[in-house]
Formats: sequence, structure tokens, C-alpha cells
Amino acid sequence: MIDFHTHTPLWRTTSWLGGATFGAEEFVGFMDAIGIDRAVVLSHDGLFDARPEANDDLAAFVRAFPDRLAGFGTVTPRDRNAVAETERMFGALGLKGMKLHPWLQGFSMHEPALDPICEVIAGAGGILLSHDGTPPYSTPSQIAALARRHPRLPVVLGHGGLHDLWREALAMIQETENLYLCICGTPPYAARTILAEAPPHKVLFGTDAGLSDQASQDYAVARVREIDGWGITDAQRRAMLVENPARLLDAA
Repeated sequence: MIDFHTHTPLWRTTSWLGGATFGAEEFVGFMDAIGIDRAVVLSHDGLFDARPEANDDLAAFVRAFPDRLAGFGTVTPRDRNAVAETERMFGALGLKGMKLHPWLQGFSMHEPALDPICEVIAGAGGILLSHDGTPPYSTPSQIAALARRHPRLPVVLGHGGLHDLWREALAMIQETENLYLCICGTPPYAARTILAEAPPHKVLFGTDAGLSDQASQDYAVARVREIDGWGITDAQRRAMLVENPARLLDAA
């Protein structure tokens, strides 16, 4: 199983999410306990304070288990050093992708400042994952518009539209070639419909692990167990949990 949406349990920055700090060994221990072979790890601190140090922390975290963890850093697109930091992420730091959170970071996906950043990611063979499902800045259609501006760049909807916009998320991946969808916090009834109607190679799964104040990440364990109640086929399950994420990550 590949979990395409987790976070570093590193908390230099105070946020309303809470959480507890623990190391890569404990995080991989959680993965082993639940049957997760590989995980995409997104910065937490960088979403609240996108300093280079947040990307440094993330890179050090995933470097401890390079065969198990893939790091996705972040920048603030309006920062004058954003392009240079993106180049550093994929060069010196060896990260695999970028996570953006337009709602928390306070920018629109239509801003021209994103274009040179996306070109760097695409040129490095990386992946862009964006928070989605919370208007006004994080709707699937806004993210799809960015994906269409950069057709060489794989773009992932990080939450499958959540509760309110999952239908829009499904429609966008049906019509946007380089747009993918991660079921992460998406309600079960929506997950079943997405898996039944989405292009089979475009659906991923994530737990959002790393945000709990317990190393066991019980809410993430519950999300994995929830899959058994979706009534999906073995082929759908394997595509979502193994084949689709491996194809994206191994190309990055």
C-alpha cells in the first residue's frame, strides 16, 4: 500500500492543528503496523510558515528512509525567492514534489506567479499536490485550470473534493488529462462513486497521517480500515493503493 497524503510530525510552528513531534523511525513504525509500504510526506510547518528551514526539515525526515518516504516541500508563490527555492527543493534537497495549500497560504491558483514554479517542477519530473475541497481558493476547478496551463505536470487533488466538492473533483479528473485525485477525508459514499466513475488510473488514497498528538495515528488507521466497507473490487483497490501511486512516484 502507498499512502499518498501524510505529513511530517515536526512542529516548529504553532498551529491550530495540534499534533506531536516524533521521528522518522516512529513514523515508519506506524506505517509497518498498518501495512503502508511507502508514503508521500508533506510539510506541515511550511504550510503555515514557508521558510526554507521547513523544507530542510522535511528533506532530513524522508532521507532517513529513502525507500519508504517521498518528500513534497512547499513555497509561498508570491515570495520573490519562490522559484529559487523550488529549484533547491528538487536539486540539493532531492524532494519528489510540491504541496500547495491555497486556502491556508492565501493565494489564488490563477496567479501568474505559479507558472514559473510549475515549470520548474515539471522540468524536474516532479509532482504537484494541492489541497482542495475548501472554497474560495481551493476548488477542484481552480486547480484543474492550473493543470491545463501545465500539461507536462502531474497535478493531484489532495482531498478528492472533501464533502462538498467531490462531484466537481470527479468531473475535473474526467476532463483534465494530467489531473489526479487522492481520496483523503472524502466521505465513503463519495469514494465509492469516484472509484466507479473515474478513469481507473487516476485515483490515489491518503490518510492525512502525521497530524495527531499520538504516534499511533488512530484516525489514519481508521481511514485505512474504512476501505473494506466501500464495496470495491480487488482491481480497483490494487490500482488505488499500489499501481497508480507507484506509477506517479517512480516517474518523479
